[in-house]
Amino acid sequence: MKKIILYSIIFIFQVMFATAQEKSADKIIFVAGGGLNKDYINYVAKLTNKTNPKICFVPTATGDSPTTILNWYASCEDLPLRPYVMRTFINSTRSPKSFEEIIMSMDAIIVGGGNTLNMIAIWKAQGIDVALRKAYDKGIIMAGGSAGSLCWFNGGSTDSRPKELTIVEGLGFLNYSHSPHYLREKARRPLYHELILSGKLKAGYACDDRAGLVFVNGVMKKSVSQDEENKNYFVSLKDGKINEELLPAEIIK
Repeated sequence: MKKIILYSIIFIFQVMFATAQEKSADKIIFVAGGGLNKDYINYVAKLTNKTNPKICFVPTATGDSPTTILNWYASCEDLPLRPYVMRTFINSTRSPKSFEEIIMSMDAIIVGGGNTLNMIAIWKAQGIDVALRKAYDKGIIMAGGSAGSLCWFNGGSTDSRPKELTIVEGLGFLNYSHSPHYLREKARRPLYHELILSGKLKAGYACDDRAGLVFVNGVMKKSVSQDEENKNYFVSLKDGKINEELLPAEIIK
């Protein structure tokens, strides 16, 4: 009887410890202004703090483009990780696992660029947005560039509609607005300023193509760049005027 009681107490403490660990897991998002490359993917792998992590690429924004998927696998060659792809243009007969099962089994999720509006619409129709939130709350790394960065914020400007840049709503994991491709595309910066000045978007973060930001538990913790030319900014209102703050970046290789 004493042994049973002792084992029961040990089991209860193990469960409590595991639960506490899960609750205390940091929620991390790493965003970049542009597309993915080997250095970016390698940085995501390092953020997991795991050996040979499982990293899943989500190419919904390009309609699961075969070229995008091939480029993903090519970029992962020789990197210390296990690459996966989660396609959303699928059918049941060839898809034995649910989207949530796939997402929850990963150490990090990287979302590719493309059409932000269409991607989020598909995610919401499929319940992928809910699965991503569950994974994020568990401590699975979220990441991406372009559409794959914009999606994590409250909203920002997008080229997902015909004719001109417009506002798109994101998933709201990060309580700011966002502008990718900040200085590469000339219309992005003045439009972002205008939208914040008018109150249509709240203050937020802008990234050049080869620059990125690490958020921990919803707070920006690190600014990084792959070179000296690409930068990150915090754009807000100050005394009724736009204030663009340059965020000094650590160079990553």
